[in-house]
Amino acid sequence: MPFAYRGSRGTQRPPGHARGWRWAAAGLPAAAVLAAGCGSSAPAKPPTSTTPPAPTTSAPAHTSAAAPATSAASSSAAAKTTLKTTKIGGVAVVTDAAGHTLYWFVPDTSTKSNCNGSCASIWPPVAGPATAATGVTGKLGTITRSDGSTQATYDGHPLYTYVADTKPGEASGNGLNLSGGIWHEMTVSGAVAASSKSSSSSTGGGGY
Repeated sequence: MPFAYRGSRGTQRPPGHARGWRWAAAGLPAAAVLAAGCGSSAPAKPPTSTTPPAPTTSAPAHTSAAAPATSAASSSAAAKTTLKTTKIGGVAVVTDAAGHTLYWFVPDTSTKSNCNGSCASIWPPVAGPATAATGVTGKLGTITRSDGSTQATYDGHPLYTYVADTKPGEASGNGLNLSGGIWHEMTVSGAVAASSKSSSSSTGGGGY
């Protein structure tokens, strides 16, 4: 006779139905463990920072490195305005700090230089104001050139160097008739030093 299941309390359940409940109960813990494992295996996201990186500061090093160069340039400019003396051919002449002979130009006046442009490239003006070393006894002063720069004067004569004088103690420009007039080395006394190079007579070495 076939087995009939009516669902009443006194009626027996089929054997397979009981086994199904036991398998379902046994599978619950395993499913919970598997779910927990899947949830914990997700990698943690690294925290994101909104703070910008600190900027590099290399400018101060450049500024401090430039300072010695500026200081050296200032010292060099100051040295060029110091007037000294030396003996050339037995005559005491005025020189710059490096020992190069200084000259004055006959066409100049006590307030104006007449050596500009290409002339000034051959006979560079001495920057003023100048200071006197021991032995420099003349009166020092300055004029304003046509380009606005300041030029040193000695006993009323605007002062220049000469590009052909390549070393201290030379005075190859003395007595030259060049760039529109006669050039004389600047003597300590202000007197005109004799020179065989002069092609015309001088008006004298005194003040204007």
